[in-house]
Amino acid sequence: MQRNDWSGMTVVVAGLGVSGRSVAEVLAPRVARVITVDEHRPEADVHAFDDVDWTGVDLVVTSPVFNPRTPFILEAQRRSIPVISEVELAWRLRVDSDRTGAPAAWIGITGTNGKTSTTEMTSQMLNACGWHAPAVGNIGKAVSHAAVDASYDALCVELSSFQLHFTDSLELDCAVITNLAADHLDWHGGMDRYAADKAKVYHRVKRALVYNADDARVTELARRAQPADGCRMVGFTLHAPDEGQIGISDGWIVDMSGVAGTPAGQALRIAQVRDFPHLCEPDGTVYPHLLADALAALALVLGLGADLDHAVQSLRDFTPGGHRIQTVAVRHTAEGDIRFVDDSKATNAHAAAASLGSFGFKSVVWIAGGLAKGGRFEQLVADQAARIKAAVIIGADQLPMTEAFAASAPDIPLTLIDPSDNETVMRRAVEAAGAYASPGDVVLMAPACASMDQFVSYADRGDRFAEQAREWVSTHAEA
Repeated sequence: MQRNDWSGMTVVVAGLGVSGRSVAEVLAPRVARVITVDEHRPEADVHAFDDVDWTGVDLVVTSPVFNPRTPFILEAQRRSIPVISEVELAWRLRVDSDRTGAPAAWIGITGTNGKTSTTEMTSQMLNACGWHAPAVGNIGKAVSHAAVDASYDALCVELSSFQLHFTDSLELDCAVITNLAADHLDWHGGMDRYAADKAKVYHRVKRALVYNADDARVTELARRAQPADGCRMVGFTLHAPDEGQIGISDGWIVDMSGVAGTPAGQALRIAQVRDFPHLCEPDGTVYPHLLADALAALALVLGLGADLDHAVQSLRDFTPGGHRIQTVAVRHTAEGDIRFVDDSKATNAHAAAASLGSFGFKSVVWIAGGLAKGGRFEQLVADQAARIKAAVIIGADQLPMTEAFAASAPDIPLTLIDPSDNETVMRRAVEAAGAYASPGDVVLMAPACASMDQFVSYADRGDRFAEQAREWVSTHAEA
């Protein structure tokens, strides 16, 4: 199918969430007929997939909510009807930029964790360097709308593994896999398939293939990738970089890849880590996962050709989006502060480990738990036990988390929050956590679980935590 060969087509749009509505709006003036299907949306054309008349259907654009074994997807494939993602559609529909006369450059960001922070940093740096380069996809504007907007010079596209599964034509300008850990394996059907879907961002990438050199799985995917001729490979590491990498040496960000403008293998000191406030605790302790995201974003924008000085200054000014290592309340005392930190976006064990790892010995009162999605937490608790002073367990199903503490750190005090009243669960959790906290401690909301058992979303969970934390500080303020 050619990029502009759409007239006369009948397209089924499966699911009317944010991406589905965008797809339907973008396709309406371009195809003969759009058939929307959603079991829960009254505005849909069809309300049951069994009622779809497949006669004459040329294409299905599916929502990420539907896994590859969903019956209507199998039926479409049985009929040899292509099934694609919104991302694939956007790539095929992309238009030329008004400024450059060519399609906007695409920078693809995927990984188990760190996608949003990396995407936001990438977008901010490119805009500071004179590009019109929004963050789109899972954040910001739907990618299908962004792809047909001729005002954009570049798109910073956050890509989920769900979207990538039904995407096959991408030839990105720059791409990164931030990290890989077990997640959504039930949707994909195993770790190998999950990794293979993530690896699609590297296929035929043209300018910069960026990879996490500290992650063995990602490094292997990068090694096996087939980028375009002339594409630069840049590994990022939290250690001293080898040739071909950007990393950290003696507190400095150092490039050895050549992406910053010097010959590959020649060390270039870019900036001191302590000069980036969002990457560090107030005492200078580095947030490792945010530093890794920053290195990935810097490699992407430099790989696209952005100006180094403008990019670095923009990165210094960056403020992370909500619910990612965000101090939301502080109780000041003569002996020291008690800080409440919202990392509600840490919805799996890998993300929670990165968050916990940012803090010192026995300094964290951890609010954990929620919808476990089949995950186990024994290794997480074992690895982070030295940092955890006490834990407060929320969630409708608390057994996976309590079993992890029983097996890996039975001496750590626990408080279990009765899940029967969702409206008061966060107030009770914060009260319990505050009772454990002493000056110098951090009350950390990094639950390692999804939120939908007791909250509307991870954002709703984080907002409620922030509200209750501020209330706790107000109530416990020193006279």
